[in-house]
Amino acid sequence: MSASADAPSSPGVGSLQPQSLGPFLKAIQTRDLEALTRLRHSLRTPLNQIIGYCEMLMESAEETGATEILRDLKRIHTSGGQLVALINDALAPWKIETGKIDVDTMRREMRTPLNAIIGYAELCLDESTAPGQDELVSDLKKIHRAALNLYHLFEDKTFPNKFNVGAPHGDAGIASHATIGTSSIASTTPIVSSAVELTASQHPTIPAKLLAVDDDPSNLEMLTRRLQKLGYEVTKAVNGRVALQKLKEDDFDLVLLDILMPELDGFQTLEFIKADQRIRHLPVIMLTALDDVESIVRCLEAGAEDFVPKPFNPVILRARIAASLEKKRLRDQEQANLAQLQNERSKSERLLLNVLPRAVADRLKAGERTIVDSFLDTTVLFADIVGFTRIAARNSPNRTVQLLNDLFSNFDRVAELYQLEKIKTIGDAYMMVGGVPIINPDHAETCAHAALEFLEALRVFNRRHQLDWQIRIGMNSGPVVAGIIGTKKFSYDLWGDTVNIAARMESHGQPGRIQVSANVKAHLEGKFEFESVGRLEIKNMGPMETFFLSRKKT
Repeated sequence: MSASADAPSSPGVGSLQPQSLGPFLKAIQTRDLEALTRLRHSLRTPLNQIIGYCEMLMESAEETGATEILRDLKRIHTSGGQLVALINDALAPWKIETGKIDVDTMRREMRTPLNAIIGYAELCLDESTAPGQDELVSDLKKIHRAALNLYHLFEDKTFPNKFNVGAPHGDAGIASHATIGTSSIASTTPIVSSAVELTASQHPTIPAKLLAVDDDPSNLEMLTRRLQKLGYEVTKAVNGRVALQKLKEDDFDLVLLDILMPELDGFQTLEFIKADQRIRHLPVIMLTALDDVESIVRCLEAGAEDFVPKPFNPVILRARIAASLEKKRLRDQEQANLAQLQNERSKSERLLLNVLPRAVADRLKAGERTIVDSFLDTTVLFADIVGFTRIAARNSPNRTVQLLNDLFSNFDRVAELYQLEKIKTIGDAYMMVGGVPIINPDHAETCAHAALEFLEALRVFNRRHQLDWQIRIGMNSGPVVAGIIGTKKFSYDLWGDTVNIAARMESHGQPGRIQVSANVKAHLEGKFEFESVGRLEIKNMGPMETFFLSRKKT
């Protein structure tokens, strides 16, 4: 291909029908700055395609060593950069502020670089006839088509030479909008970049799934291919509604969102994303051809992670995507650490509740170090397996422990059902209390019901395991002292004569019976049946009247 071939001075005839500028210009002449913003967008959209596809072709040419076509591609790329600079200068905010925009000069200066793009694209197409160059030809046609679109756009007959969109008549609203900044946001971003800047060594080390949203098919395809070349998995969405639907159906690591779109624009789509609890932390990078600070600020205030102006510099695009993904990774790691911490805290709390009553555990977590309380009216229950020494001798240790665990687990469920507090197991003995640590005026009645349930649980246990185990149960009511013992291995225990008497009720009782003291009988008179046993000698207490408790007959 000849690098010195002259570019045609005017574009060839194309079948493209670019959108008419008539509505834009009519609105602009009535000082509608929103329409002027859309005009900037319309001019920059084909430029984004020209520069983007050209950069990808330059990278491929450098990789394959196609130096001849690379020279012409660089000329196209340079001309694209010149057009961006011309548009930024011609439609700069400071020129709006002064009240005059010289479109005639802009149009005259744009013809040379634009004709160069069209000419060199046609020359590249003429030379790209070898087999296997379908992708090259396709991208060159996209560059050529975008350049023709841009040419027809500003050659529209309705395109006037000058716009009076400033505020010479004291239009405060327009003046405030026009004086947001004295330079273009987009103009601060360099366009010219070498394809060498995006090598394989700069590809992301961590795979990520991106959602690209743009209503312009060429822009969307170019962006998708650029991101895929960087190593990302990309899903496309042609508008905001489609994007929201895809976000519901799949998980993504980042969204690249165009601002100006029909139906649901980028601002509205961003608001929907940030209002959804499931995806509100998903980073969103706005892609915009708008150059006013107000639009950028609006995006960031609505929750966008960053923005990239069009035409975008691929190096800056890659860097901002990588930075946003790194922030997301750190946020995700933080959330994972918090979840793990919460999980460990829950485990610790469950372990603590296995040892201590919840009310006592809460006091311990709140900072109390010495926990001792007196309770004036409680009921203490002991249950003990009869002849357990012989039982253990007839079974293996594993079998014995499994059976004991099964039976006492059933007792635990009964205790929980009646909101009683299991204090501990002592070998084959089970100790429980009512009215501690939470005061309960029905402590004696709930303990009595639980004791009867213990006997029923044992019958079911024997039938399931084909055994003939028996238990003795003893109960007594009265005051106790309760508190925590230990600093590393905690134990919640009870002390007092009430506890000792309850233990004697059990140890001097009969298999399969519930022996209770006169204090228990006094609490339950008329609610259960009582059978007098006689007087029982209690160490250090003397003789005491005792009774067997059973259900009240109906």
